[in-house]
Amino acid sequence: MQLPQYQPESPLDPLSDDELSALDDQLADLPGDGALNIEALDGYLCGLLLSPRPLAERPGADWLPLIWGSESAEADPFASGKQRKRLVLAVLRHLRALDHELHQNPQAWEPILSVAEDDEGEWVDALDWCAGFMLAVDLDAQAWAARFQDPEWAELLAPIALLGADEETLTEADRARLDDLSELDALSRSVPEAVLGMAAR
Repeated sequence: MQLPQYQPESPLDPLSDDELSALDDQLADLPGDGALNIEALDGYLCGLLLSPRPLAERPGADWLPLIWGSESAEADPFASGKQRKRLVLAVLRHLRALDHELHQNPQAWEPILSVAEDDEGEWVDALDWCAGFMLAVDLDAQAWAARFQDPEWAELLAPIALLGADEETLTEADRARLDDLSELDALSRSVPEAVLGMAAR
């Protein structure tokens, strides 16, 4: 199956809120449970854009199938080519908008995070977003390794790596931090600044 490569010079046509919601629904309606939700997709695309390897150099077949939970371009969960094309085009439009915001208009960029409200206020949860970001990191683990060893990069990546870590790799102390709602909220609120710091480097 041929999948398109990202073209940084493609027209800028950001998805509306309704279109983002429709994309989330499209992903949720796919068979199986491996597709990313809109929060994880947003984090994944940001991670790809901030990768040491330019995304435009990477074939679409390398990174697009992970969005719908497949290991390769041959594993296709779609009912039709039209359904696949509609989803891929929406992803590419969102990717192009994120690229523009992160690198040319950072004050306009906001990650898609889960927000809950209770009597005590608003709580932000970036677990899915960071899991998506770390999925992108895993695609280029060797290239990212040098950044994790750089003190300035490591500081920026720390909250994302913790929030997006595989639960099996967490220490008891890490699990306790993530189980604490106020700690989870504080870590999640630090994510946007960390991402913008990476984009500016």
